[in-house]
Formats: sequence, structure tokens, C-alpha cells
Amino acid sequence: MAGKLYVCATPIGNLEDITIRVINTLKTVDIIAAEDTRHSMKLMTHFDIHTPLTSYHEHNKIEKAGSLVGMLLEGKNIAVVTDAGTPVISDPGEELVRQAVAAGVEVTSLPGACACITALTMSALPAKRFSFEAFLPVNKKERSRILEELVEETRTTIIYEAPHRLRKTLSELKEYLGDRPLTICREITKKYEECIYTDIDSAVKMYEHEDPRGEYVLVVAGCDKNERIERERNNFLSMTVNEHMEIYLSQGMDKKDAMKQVAKDRGVSKRDIYNMLLDR
Repeated sequence: MAGKLYVCATPIGNLEDITIRVINTLKTVDIIAAEDTRHSMKLMTHFDIHTPLTSYHEHNKIEKAGSLVGMLLEGKNIAVVTDAGTPVISDPGEELVRQAVAAGVEVTSLPGACACITALTMSALPAKRFSFEAFLPVNKKERSRILEELVEETRTTIIYEAPHRLRKTLSELKEYLGDRPLTICREITKKYEECIYTDIDSAVKMYEHEDPRGEYVLVVAGCDKNERIERERNNFLSMTVNEHMEIYLSQGMDKKDAMKQVAKDRGVSKRDIYNMLLDR
């Protein structure tokens, strides 16, 4: 019979943020796949866990996942851990779970610490619906594409960031999103944990004078629907009525329907649009 893969959440800072179930599982599985074995060894030593560790990280995830799945199929039980928090969430464990499921191996997840959820719960921003972006891409084109998508995102957005890139990311958020409510969570669960309730403009100015330190989670308010409607209306008002009409006529609308839609976009009556067209 095949073994089982255990996705085990570990602390993101405070070592007390680990469940008894995770500790017991790490002690009883046959092997632990760890993102950084040296880092995980500190945790194992602290909780007197002597299970063998094997390295599983971003640069070997595809080949190593295949090897680990082979062990699972032979009947071995394996736990996967990340350096901090819940594996799979912006983490190479995603590939191991995918291959294990494809091979018919049973997968279970042992919940625990997760930086994005922890930050959201103390952000004081809407938490019913949210978008998790993890670290923004390094690739300039891909990064711009995601930031452009966030312009219209109405859900609260969570972004991870390293201290040396924080200023750049805040500046880009200001450029693309304008000023929005923002909660900055730093060093979550650690000794110098800090939660700053601010906005994007104020954060950019603050870090012009302060050096970013520690690991950051940015929780950004979604686009306000009224602001979005106003922004779209301003875009339409920058066009002539004829240019605006041409948008809908080119989509196959007849003139009457196009006038009705243009009037709605511009917040005026259809009669007003008709008169403007006559004037021109």
C-alpha cells in the first residue's frame, strides 16, 4: 500500500505556533522533505524530532518530487515543510502535492501558521473576500500585468515583500492604484512584530526616511466601486462624443443603442447626447 503525504504547517517566527498534531506527525513519518534542511533542523532540535530530513526546494522541486512520490508509492509516509508557515502557499510544495495526487497518493494537510491569513486578520480591512498575490514577479512585463489587474480588483489584496524591495513596491502601488488604505505587517509573530494602519501615499513618504527591516506583508484595500465608476466616467469624458459613439458602433451596436450606452457612461440623458451630435 502507498504511504501518505502530510503537508505540515510550521511556525513563521514564534516557535510556540506549532500544533501538537504536527509535532507528533513529524516524529512518526519516515522522512521529512524540507525547503532548507539547515533551517528546519533548528525546529527539529527544539522539539526533539529525529526523523531524517531531505532537501526539497524551488530548484529541485520537479525531479525531487518524482523521487519522493516513488517513495510514497513504496509505502513510505512523508511530511513536507517549508521554511516558515504553510507549505504549498507560494512554495515548491505545490509541485509535490500535484505529483502525489496524480499518482493516486493520499494527501492530507495539517493546518497551522500562515503569514497571509495572520496579516489579514489584524489588518482591519475587509476579509470576506480577498486576493493573495504572494511576491510580485521580478519580470517587469509580468509585474506590470498583475499591477494593472489590481487597479480594478475590488477585493482586499495581500502581497509579500522583502525589505530591500519594499520602497519600489510601494512606489509602484502608488503609481498603479493611487492612494488606498494599506496595512503594513512586519515581523509577524516575532519579538518586533509591528502593524501599521496607514495608506499608500503615507507609506511611501514614511519609508523615504525609514529603512525597511524584517519581512513584510502588505494588505491593500480593494478598488472602491464608486471610485472605479468615477474613473471610468472621467476616461469617457476625455473623449469627444463622436469618439465615444464610435467605440460602440465598431462593436456592432446600432446608433440608438450606442447613444443610450454613451449617455449612461457620461451620466447624462440620451437627449443630451443627441443634441451634442447635432451640434457637431
